[in-house]
Amino acid sequence: MRPWGNISIQEKRYQANEDILREGDKPSLSFVVLEGLIGSIKLTGEGKRQISSFFVPGDIPDLHGLHLSVMDCTFTPLMPARVGFMRHDELRAVCDQHSSITRVFWRSTVIDAAIYREWVTNVGRRDAYSRMAHILCELIVRLRSVGRIEDHVAYLPITQAALGDALGLSTVHVNRVLQDLRRDGLISTVGSRFHATDWAGLVRAADFDSTYLHQRAAQTGAGF
Repeated sequence: MRPWGNISIQEKRYQANEDILREGDKPSLSFVVLEGLIGSIKLTGEGKRQISSFFVPGDIPDLHGLHLSVMDCTFTPLMPARVGFMRHDELRAVCDQHSSITRVFWRSTVIDAAIYREWVTNVGRRDAYSRMAHILCELIVRLRSVGRIEDHVAYLPITQAALGDALGLSTVHVNRVLQDLRRDGLISTVGSRFHATDWAGLVRAADFDSTYLHQRAAQTGAGF
């Protein structure tokens, strides 16, 4: 356990697909992502999985749990991850004492909502090629903002099945679209190493505008 301001954090490691919180849980803790990539998950009655958002290091995926009595989604690592759990009573006490922290938390939840809106648009109105390009652009911008990638190169051990669950595509379709992006010179992949070789082209293919991420330093042009 280590301090984070006046909040103690209990760190824990998870393997890919090892649920951190499940829909229906009534937690007394929230967690911050320290390493890895977390997905928010919903399951249909038939057991089909939809990933509705990604969370990168520094994010607090279940911050809304402070004010809700039961979790309405599941949080699952999409690769090996390390998270830090924080007690709700300590979080509430810090918010009561420091209005600046309350504003930071409120801003975080508002940005989460903006990302959800963009994901709805991506899955509902873009074709498969643009959907894939868009989600890759988002990951690059968000991971770069927390210092996890350089020169558009990232280590992303995400399965094609997980990408399909995020984009509403079959694994076969995901594989085909990734091949198309490689063929067009927009990306290259070697194992889990992902490189956006033509960033400006990827942005155009994605119809990507980073405004919804509300990162002041984020850019979408070739000079990113």
